Parts: sequence; C-alpha cells; structure tokens
Amino acid sequence: MASSILRALSVDFGETHGVMKRDLLTILKNANSKDSNKVAEELEEFEALFKQYLVDRKAESSTVTWDKIQALPDSAVMPYASIQKTDLSSSKELLDKLVVVKLNGGLGTSMGCQGPKSLISVRNDQTFLDLSVRQIENLNSKYKSNVPLVLMNSFYTHEDTLKIKPKYERRVPLYMFMQSCYPRIERETLRPLADSPYSDKQCWYPPGHGDIYRSLMHSGLMDKFIEQGREYIFISNIDNLGATVDLNILNFIVQSMADSKKHCEFAMEVTDKTRADVKGGTLIHYEDRLRLLEIAQVPKDKIDEFKSISKFKIFNTNNLWVSLKAIKRLLEEDKLEMEVIVNPKTLENGTNVIQLENAAGAAIKNFNGAMGINVPRSRFLPVKKTSDLLIVMSNLYQIQPDGSLVMNPGRSYPSVPLVKLGDIHFSKVKDFLRRFDSIPDMLELDHLTVSGDVTMGKNVSLK
Repeated sequence: MASSILRALSVDFGETHGVMKRDLLTILKNANSKDSNKVAEELEEFEALFKQYLVDRKAESSTVTWDKIQALPDSAVMPYASIQKTDLSSSKELLDKLVVVKLNGGLGTSMGCQGPKSLISVRNDQTFLDLSVRQIENLNSKYKSNVPLVLMNSFYTHEDTLKIKPKYERRVPLYMFMQSCYPRIERETLRPLADSPYSDKQCWYPPGHGDIYRSLMHSGLMDKFIEQGREYIFISNIDNLGATVDLNILNFIVQSMADSKKHCEFAMEVTDKTRADVKGGTLIHYEDRLRLLEIAQVPKDKIDEFKSISKFKIFNTNNLWVSLKAIKRLLEEDKLEMEVIVNPKTLENGTNVIQLENAAGAAIKNFNGAMGINVPRSRFLPVKKTSDLLIVMSNLYQIQPDGSLVMNPGRSYPSVPLVKLGDIHFSKVKDFLRRFDSIPDMLELDHLTVSGDVTMGKNVSLK
C-alpha cells in the first residue's frame, strides 16, 4: 500500500506543492515498517488537504463571496417543536440503528489541567466521560437496547483514555479510535516541521473534528456497525453536557429516510444565537446548497455583520446526526468535500505555524436532504472555560439519575447568565476552585463579571 501512495504523491502541483510532496516522501521513508501503511494513508490525505489550501489561496476563495449568500429556504431548518413525539414502544427498534460518537481529542490545558479534557471533574466528582457513559448506560437499561459509545481520540488523548477504558467496559459497549495525525506547516516556507513520523509532538496536530468521517472508516468501525444493522451516528463534543440522545430527533431522521422526498442523510442541531454565541458557525444557503459558514471564512469587512443576531439568528451546536451508509458512499466516491480552515499557531519555541483543518459540520453540503433542526438551548451546554464550569456546578442545573443536566425549575429565566471570570486568577481549574469556599447561589443571576484577586465565602447568593 505504501508504494502505491508513494506513486500517488508523485503528481506535481506547482513549485510549492512539489516541495511539500518531496518533504512528505522523506517523512514516509523515515517511517517504521509497522507504521508505514498508516503514515502513508494519512500523508496522502494531508497532501490532498494541502493541495486544496493552495488552490483556495491562489483563487482567494478561502472566504465566501458575501453577495452570493442566499436567504435560507423555509424547509432548511425545522423547529424542534414541530417534530412528532416518538412512540416509546418503538424506542428499542430505533436505538438498534444508532451509534453515539463523542469527540474526545482535546486536552484540558486551556483550563490548567493535564491530560484529556474529558477526565476533568465537572459535577459531583464526575467527569465528562463518566457522565457520557452514565447516559448511555441508562439509555440501554431503560429501553433494553445496546447502543455503543465510540470515542474519537487524538494522539494527545488516546493513551490516557485507553488506560481508563476497563473502568467502563462492563457498563456500555465502548469503542475507541484515534483520529489522523498531520504535520504542522511552517508559516513562511509552507514546509512541514517534521522529517519523520511522530518524532516530536510539537511538529504534529490532529486536523479538527471534520476528520471523523475518514478516521471512522479507516478504523474499521464504520463497516462493523453497518454490518450490525446500525444506520446513523450521533456526533457531539464530549464537553457539551446537553448533547444527549434525543429519541424524537432519531425517529424523525429514521422516518425521513423512508420518505424518498425528504430522505435526510444529515441533520445539524442549531439553536438561537445569544450575545455569547456571536462567533459560532451558522447555516447559510450558498450556491444552491446548505452550507456551514464559520467565522474564519467571513471577509474581514463583514465580521460585524456575521456576528449580528438579527441577520444570522442561529448557530451550529456541533450535534450532528449522519447516515453511516451515506458517509461510506461519499468517501468511496471521493465526494466528501469540506472547506479548509487555516488555523495559525505559535509554538512554545516561537515558531509560527499553520494547521489545516476541517469542521465536521462543513460536510453538510454533500448529503442528500441535509437540514438543520432548531433545538432548545438546553441541548447546548459546553464547558470551554472555568466560567462555564461555574455555571454547571451551580444550582442553575440539577443532575438527573440518567446523567443528564437540566435547568433548575426554580430559575425564572429560560437562559443561563452571562459569566465572565478574569483570566489571570480564574482560568485554571485549581485556582478557580480555591477562590470559592462553596459554589454560590446563582438562580436569580443575569450577568456576572469578576476581575482581579477575588474570593467568595460560603453561602453567597449572586443576583
């Protein structure tokens, strides 16, 4: 296999691409024999991504043409309230078609923690992974089903997550696979930093969650699940505590696939924008297709318009429901297209690099009958910073026996408060916890901004 990919990489595409091709061949030749097929496969896919980046850069097409954005058709986004309630007697039959995939590639470093973010305690000493397992375990017990939980790890998180796998294996069918590993590119020269596979982790990166489709196929799990009769995957970020299996959405998609006129192969959960979500990707109609628009693809002079809640009223939660057979078909026909996201980084040693990535939601434009579902805000409860952690640890939420978090019925407002904690004193979980003798009462809070060296005692109520 490696030799055939060596030949595939021999197709030239200008001087810059030619230099990259030679550098990738060097990396491949330096691979261990046991890793060579995997390395070759990933480098071939990276080379295709790099080629797309060069084409976009030359054509200056990394951003959308603003005047080409069309109004969303009424049928593009369905309100959740209009989805028919599921007959619970058919729940097991529905769940037998489902695979739950959690995106588990991120570290907890942004919150001052070592190791996978999924292992951070978020509520009652339970981690993101604990709660995810508990939710699937409860689902399977309640409906006598056997829904598998799949974790897509990155090379940053894979080993640490594997170590704790035995803790959960008797509770749920648990699978893991590692997503691709691509070489970082030096920003000025557009050449890879690495000269051999995985020699220095600083030289490599996981290419975003859009890599899930190819990595799931390469893992062998896609074919395994299709053979088992499973038809859909529900993808979500593991740090989104609101992303639980929704039987109404699952039933809607199953029923639509039986209707040749609807035939929804891809559904993206969106929700209404608030002032806290102005940077989130949104759905647009572009060149007669439904498409995800990320802020990185917006022309600089249109950023304020993109952030406007009046024009772009919804954003992507990254809760995605996708047909397994449709993914397989598009990959085999080489028709799974996603926009390249250029992510600039500065390494610890000061080297400026770029990472070429894809977003999982960007695949929406390739699928038949793709649509958005405007879900309640409760299905989007991410924990990205300690300010989010304060919200989910507080009495604003109650943890249910099934591991889900629901808004405290004692709160008068349907939305959560806007909380901003100072980065210097609160950004790390350890420092954050030290500043609260107990988590304050936040039931009547609307907005909180804390800056400076602040601590809070016991029995504090914020209003």
